[in-house]
Amino acid sequence: MKMKKLLLSAVFVIITSIVYPQIEPLWLQDTSFVRELYLMRSKFSNLSFNGYVQTQYQHAASEGIECYNGGDFAKSSNNRFMIRRGMFRLDYENKTNSGYNKYYFVMQFSGTEKGVSIRDIFGRIYENKWNYFVITAGIFNRPFGYELNYYSSLRESPERGRMSQILMKIEKDIGVMISFEPQDRKRRIYPLKLDAGIFNGQGLTGPYEFDSFKDIIAHASIKRISLNDRVFLSGGISYLKGGFRNNSGIFFRTIRNNDNIFVATSDSSLMNIGKISPRIYYGADLQIVFKNFAGSSEIRGEFITGTQSATYNSSETPGTPPLNGSGQSDAIFVRNFKGGYFYLIHSFSEKHKVVLKYDFYDPNNKIISEDIQTSSGFSPADIRYDTWGAGYIYYLNNYVKLILYYDHPVNEKTLIPGYLKDLKDDTFTARLQFRF
Repeated sequence: MKMKKLLLSAVFVIITSIVYPQIEPLWLQDTSFVRELYLMRSKFSNLSFNGYVQTQYQHAASEGIECYNGGDFAKSSNNRFMIRRGMFRLDYENKTNSGYNKYYFVMQFSGTEKGVSIRDIFGRIYENKWNYFVITAGIFNRPFGYELNYYSSLRESPERGRMSQILMKIEKDIGVMISFEPQDRKRRIYPLKLDAGIFNGQGLTGPYEFDSFKDIIAHASIKRISLNDRVFLSGGISYLKGGFRNNSGIFFRTIRNNDNIFVATSDSSLMNIGKISPRIYYGADLQIVFKNFAGSSEIRGEFITGTQSATYNSSETPGTPPLNGSGQSDAIFVRNFKGGYFYLIHSFSEKHKVVLKYDFYDPNNKIISEDIQTSSGFSPADIRYDTWGAGYIYYLNNYVKLILYYDHPVNEKTLIPGYLKDLKDDTFTARLQFRF
């Protein structure tokens, strides 16, 4: 019922924006209809709507592959049509008489053939004495890195890198954040932005907060600045400290044994029950844009390293308390990881763009391919992947774009059956995106 009222209000706002200029002189007649129309227009004048739909076809090198380009393929399928994302967003803003933001509200819904879900619901309150500070609360993007906060509708590759999807499967989380974000563009300090927030930790991958531990995330960045007429620079550094409760009492860590062999060794104790399974990330990102006679080129990179806690079979941050095959609390594997990505993007004109991308994720950087075997306590979750991608983007107009993209992941060759050689898990994606 609330959604129905909201849609009706939106239609009414559009109608009034057309009709109001024609009837404004009638305000002098002070009729109840005109008064109601005027009040409605004033109330919703700062309301805006936008959204996009991404429909795509994909073909995989083999059936049933594990895929980080829209999810795993079905066991007997190597091609598919799908709605990757469908977003509808409502924004409401209020500004001071001087034009500075006062408060801001966002509600965003996501819809695909699998259903509809909420992606963003947050509000922002701006400080208007110095116009430096802002508080954000609700469901919104974690303030970590660059790729995680780069809009899906603008991204040159179909998806974020493997590392980003594993560490933070969904970029959204529930929490509160305070930011230093100057609003006055004339101030020299304007490009500086500082964010610090507290979040549940599991993000939207789980239905609720399942423990008392929270993630603390901080990000310091410089918005794009010009080094000269042709070169522009931006970048930032990030930090995350958090984790989740260990209900099993067992921690596995990678150590070198007396035979000088790396093994996953357990620390089992009742004292471990209830302790935090650590997640500590350090990140740095940089973006450089060069304008030249053939258009503009951009080099974009990010590197993240740290400690990740997950399970034997996965290095993905769990959204619910991890359980084993027997339904009991699963043991926690603590791994040191590293990963990153690099883009090379060139825009030939407003309509044509090409992109080359490389990303890698090493979930256990203490070991190499020869160390990875089940007898040492390792699993496919410890295997490093390097992914090479290339794509072409064509902008039909301001509202429609076509993406053609090929992804080539390369896994480590290990001593684990099924991973003795590189898997045939390449994918080709053809995507049409419509936006308004």
